[in-house]
Amino acid sequence: MRVAFVGLGVMGYPMAGYLVKAGHEVVVFNRTTAKAEQWCLEFGGEKAATPEKAAKNAEIVFCCVGNDDDVRSVILGDGGILAGIADGAVVVDHTTASAVVANEVAKAAAKKNVGFLDAPLSGGQAGAENGQLTIMVGGDQATYDRVFPVMNCYAKAITLIGPVGSGQLAKMVNQICIAGIVQGLSEALHFAKRANLDVAKVIDAISKGAAQSWQMENRWQTMVDNEFEFGFAVEWMRKDLKIALEEAERNGAKLDMTKLVDGYYAEVEKLGGRRWDTSSLIARLEGKS
Repeated sequence: MRVAFVGLGVMGYPMAGYLVKAGHEVVVFNRTTAKAEQWCLEFGGEKAATPEKAAKNAEIVFCCVGNDDDVRSVILGDGGILAGIADGAVVVDHTTASAVVANEVAKAAAKKNVGFLDAPLSGGQAGAENGQLTIMVGGDQATYDRVFPVMNCYAKAITLIGPVGSGQLAKMVNQICIAGIVQGLSEALHFAKRANLDVAKVIDAISKGAAQSWQMENRWQTMVDNEFEFGFAVEWMRKDLKIALEEAERNGAKLDMTKLVDGYYAEVEKLGGRRWDTSSLIARLEGKS
């Protein structure tokens, strides 16, 4: 297929590369032109001057940017994707954004006879680089079936959750879960150290039972070693939690723990940890800076 990819950040850059490796003809756009040029040198695709020009003649346009305002800008704005996309094409938004903006974009796309999927990601930079992302999708079955084989080149699991907006809501559920798990693990490791336990032996024992989690398996050692210079940044997590908390205000959900952990992340930011990995919640307990 001829496809376009808008947004070559830590996620989009390798994802667009996988599209080329899968045999698709790829045109990219990135606000920082040098990044697009670098990508073209590495993968051999084309770069466009605007999202509108990137979308021209593309059967599917993928987008992975920062937040709701970015989504509106690159899809709905002047020189945006919908200004250049062809009748019958599809827009897939991989940004973690709100369900509100997903529905807003879907309505605008429908007026141009363009399909739309909101398809936020889980797996982080490592998942993007290894082509092992989990994708939660909102949209209709026919559009999903059309795009699935293309997305599958950089995914390990793709699930159609429900109508437009459902993918974003599922990502909120994902982030709520992670917030609680990482805080629990942080407190557990802090407690184990204060109790003068051999942390490695404790983790070996409890990771075989009900306490096991991905965070425990992959982050306990770096948390104990005060290493947070990788993975999903605190400032990004706070953006995602803000989206979840705002949605909870709309639907009446009680997110007491999530609100509490968001406040703990604010403390981590004050320690200088804005770009630390989310596992840095332990830093506020250990007095690290």
